[in-house]
Amino acid sequence: MEKIDQIDRLILRQLQRDCSLSLEKLAEKLGLSTNACWRRVKRLNDAGIIERRVALVVPESVGWGVTVFVAIKTNDHSEAWLTKFAAAASQIEEVVEFYRIAGDVDYLLKLLVRDVTDYDRVYKKLASAVSMSDVSASFAMERIKYETAVPI
Repeated sequence: MEKIDQIDRLILRQLQRDCSLSLEKLAEKLGLSTNACWRRVKRLNDAGIIERRVALVVPESVGWGVTVFVAIKTNDHSEAWLTKFAAAASQIEEVVEFYRIAGDVDYLLKLLVRDVTDYDRVYKKLASAVSMSDVSASFAMERIKYETAVPI
């Protein structure tokens, strides 16, 4: 793990709040020269601490009105099954997060869909890709907290 200091942490906090800040503005906020700020941001990028910079879009504003959490159990825990399933899930744009987890469930997916009918379409794609022993969907009624920033 790359060693980061307090200034790096401040940079990361600022960029997580607003990655559209110019280097000049970021440096000004932190009391750094533009060159020093650029070198630090470049080092954080090169080290893989900053994975990428994105714009966060409100899903509902572009037609994705329903968030679905899909819990999947399988009887096949082979590498071949996971490879096939991961490839299939990765090809479905509605699957926005995908985890292998410990506990009663093997995999957890987060989907953004337009409505229940749209979820059914995505479910059928997943079900046709691999055999699953149990699939359970939970539809989010309300988003109470949503944070993309990593605590620093």
